[in-house]
Amino acid sequence: MRWKCTCAYDGTDFDGWQRQTEGTAVQNYLEAALSRILDTKTLTHGSGRTDAGVHARGQCFHFDADWRHDGSKLIRGLHSILPTSIRIHSARPVSDAFHARHSAVGKRYIYRYYLGRADPLQERYLWACRSVPLDLAAMRQAATYLIGQHDFSAFGASHGKDNDPNPVKTIHRLELQQHGRHIKLTTEGSGYLYRMVRSFAGGLYSVGRGRLTPEQVQEILESKQRTHRIVTAPAKGLCLDRVFYA
Repeated sequence: MRWKCTCAYDGTDFDGWQRQTEGTAVQNYLEAALSRILDTKTLTHGSGRTDAGVHARGQCFHFDADWRHDGSKLIRGLHSILPTSIRIHSARPVSDAFHARHSAVGKRYIYRYYLGRADPLQERYLWACRSVPLDLAAMRQAATYLIGQHDFSAFGASHGKDNDPNPVKTIHRLELQQHGRHIKLTTEGSGYLYRMVRSFAGGLYSVGRGRLTPEQVQEILESKQRTHRIVTAPAKGLCLDRVFYA
């Protein structure tokens, strides 16, 4: 039987989602807990990987197992083993045709900035930038150039090409909202290259600071070449909010 699960995690102390030989990734902890409950080695398949330090509210994964109880009992069992920084939101049986990664039709990410020194209780979930005004109108103008179907090679990390060799993605939404010192960047798209959202966040921040113009962001996009002018924003400000399925 195939099981589809949705989980959340605080990525601060994990080496990302993807299993590591040292056993310090979210996937390592989930597989160890499932293997213990099911009394057999159990592998999971995630909707995609997140970097070390990146958080998730709606990461999806699936696994195959002969579990003859309902999902709520499985969740209780997992929570008795997993660290409190990983929580399972849902677990339900699905068709064998479902695949957490290949069946996904889109994702939503949220990136959070803070202008100034953040409260210690929030600092691990946002990028505390310098306490200087940002030109939000210019940032929003630059964001419009990134919406639509494009080759996003200029916004992906070159060493991530083996994981996703197709640089053409469709971005449906890329918007910025400000509340006091907090700025939230929300993006939804068909898929994202390795570190693409963090590159969006870093590039738009540079626009807000006047280091890049919106038109330069468009030029960089059209060049299809990674450049040092697009900085990668810190991982801790990023959260995988939701994975969409048809």
